[in-house]
Amino acid sequence: MIKAKKHYGQNFLNDKSILDKITQAIPNGVKNIIEIGPGLGDLTQELLKISNVKAYEIDSDLIPILQNRFQKELECGKLNLIHKDANEIAYLDEKKYFLVANLPYYIASHLILKVLEDQNCSGLIVMVQKEMALKFCAKCGEKDFSALGILSAVICDCEILFDVSPEYFSPPPKVMSAVIKMTKFREYKDFCHIETFKRFLKECFKSPRKQLIGNLKNHKLKLEEIFQELELKSNSRPHEICVDSYLKIYEKVKEEYEREQQ
Repeated sequence: MIKAKKHYGQNFLNDKSILDKITQAIPNGVKNIIEIGPGLGDLTQELLKISNVKAYEIDSDLIPILQNRFQKELECGKLNLIHKDANEIAYLDEKKYFLVANLPYYIASHLILKVLEDQNCSGLIVMVQKEMALKFCAKCGEKDFSALGILSAVICDCEILFDVSPEYFSPPPKVMSAVIKMTKFREYKDFCHIETFKRFLKECFKSPRKQLIGNLKNHKLKLEEIFQELELKSNSRPHEICVDSYLKIYEKVKEEYEREQQ
């Protein structure tokens, strides 16, 4: 019996109804699925009924188990099993893909941001810590609204599909999980230089309880004009500004950020 390894953030999902809900949410017509952390292969088995699958598994103890379980699929090329850390791969695939995964909590936010920046990724359905799901799907005015919510909303339609209780895992995690779906409708390159945009948002939210103008004090004079033009309250805090307004503010200050980047 394989024991879940804490240092890999492993919690094996053991409920078929949850797997069914995940696979039913995958858009029609998906022909190439990437899975990160297939574990014992229960989700992999369901994904293979829909599409070819490329699975990244870091744990060397799980590789022979997966090879034995999916011998036929590996031989015919329906499954491509990669023994590598997906976190260290520059591009998960060279062609269009849809990501489906039960992500280890400790790398979830980094991996989601990484695939959002990948132009080959058309979207994702991932299970993450509920707290993280709320941040990625938060709307303006909600307490969880942050740079993560903006980074996802500007290129994706985002929704929390359902919560998953600890009892559905072995071993049970100490927190509630949630499955989120993010479907891309454009790429960052369509409107911004992503590193500049991320730096702008990091400054915007560096002190979430302070006024936004105070967080962007290097641009204070220009911002006061912009706020007037956009009819925003000068004492607005970061979570009180909508995504559309952030994009308009960024458009007016991005040249200064790009000069600083050079």
